[in-house]
Amino acid sequence: MSDTPFNRRKFLESSAGAAAVAGLGTGSALLSPLAQAQTVAFKPEKGATLRVLRWSRFVQGDIDAYMVNVKKFTEKTGIAVRVDNEGWEDVRPKAAVAANTGAGPDIILSTNDDANLYPDKLLDVTDLAEYIGKKYGGWYPAGQAFLKPDGKKWIGLPLGAAGSMMVYRESMVKAAGFDTFPKDTDNFLKMFKALKEKGTPGGMALGNATGDGLWCNWLVWAFGGKLVDANNKVVIDSPETLKALEYGKELYATFIPGTLSWLDPNNNKAFLDGQISVTNNGISIYVAAKNSTDPKVKEMASDIQHASFPIGPVGVPTESHLFFNQMIMKYTKYPQAAKEFLRFMMEKEQFDPWLTGAQAYVATPLAGYASTAIWTSDPKNTPYRDPVKNMRPAGYAGKLGYASAGAAADFIVINMVAEAISGSKTPKEAMERAQKRAERYYRV
Repeated sequence: MSDTPFNRRKFLESSAGAAAVAGLGTGSALLSPLAQAQTVAFKPEKGATLRVLRWSRFVQGDIDAYMVNVKKFTEKTGIAVRVDNEGWEDVRPKAAVAANTGAGPDIILSTNDDANLYPDKLLDVTDLAEYIGKKYGGWYPAGQAFLKPDGKKWIGLPLGAAGSMMVYRESMVKAAGFDTFPKDTDNFLKMFKALKEKGTPGGMALGNATGDGLWCNWLVWAFGGKLVDANNKVVIDSPETLKALEYGKELYATFIPGTLSWLDPNNNKAFLDGQISVTNNGISIYVAAKNSTDPKVKEMASDIQHASFPIGPVGVPTESHLFFNQMIMKYTKYPQAAKEFLRFMMEKEQFDPWLTGAQAYVATPLAGYASTAIWTSDPKNTPYRDPVKNMRPAGYAGKLGYASAGAAADFIVINMVAEAISGSKTPKEAMERAQKRAERYYRV
């Protein structure tokens, strides 16, 4: 995306990016002999123990593989590690309380721009991030935008992203008259209208859904709208946003009833219950269908396909995905042990099996893991390989920081879209309200 300050061209111009591209498709881990020989280890403090707070799994294999790696770490170092799992919406407030009180988990795995809510409360992990990046083909630009906001210091490590891809029933889309999934917004809308007429509607979350609500970013960006410009000036009240909302009203009219209250689990359930034919989601719907003990649901897996969001009038992809970070809290008594834990978890011997265990639910944040077998072992996994590589951070087109993190945590864009397209407010009223709410965070 040439209009972003963290575009792919700049990434490829870096030595790490060039090395990554040179090795793509080779099946290797994209490691140079020098990088393969590199090693770094942090000396844990005597008597160290660690507590990790992380978001709860949507794919069981994720947490199973993660805990296997935790056990390996404890066996190797003797450091006991307690792992607590919470829903995405619960991790954010608990992380904020921990940062403000200076007590709680040593390590927190959270979402999106949360690290920028309290950057001064996080341990500087630049040495660790640079080691991992150099060894494994380079961090993708979006990960750097989220966790290296000043371009110098890393305030956390990227973990990956849950891809917000289109998930659809191939048979139903074909029955509606579409042999392939639409690649542009005009045909996308036509497909949704046809699906509704066939009695097989689609639906996407319009509640305060941390992950699935990100389709609202795509909608606004696809028509040229944006929350802020490159100077962090709030510009959401614009003709471009108005066009997006007018399109959204037509799209919403085709949705199954109830999407205004949907949070992240709701569309999974509706899809697997056969209530909807298309939605946006991570790969968890497909994984659940494959692993289901219900024959009808299991049979559905062969009919499920995945696609990227269509391209709007701006003419370029405008992907928005749920980014995952790993933060070490500055108050930890055991900073070296915490760094060693994250280093251990990101090394190939642990990270490859975890990506595989998560069954493509988490996209790689590093170019060197793009060749992991999970992405091609099933063609339906492949679309979920590149979300970190292709995504725009939610603070587009401005600089990430407290304001972008606060605006995202306050669901300003999602609320605006929900209000406008459902008719509870006129598009103009919804834009004006979003403008005022965002200006409370962005004080330029």
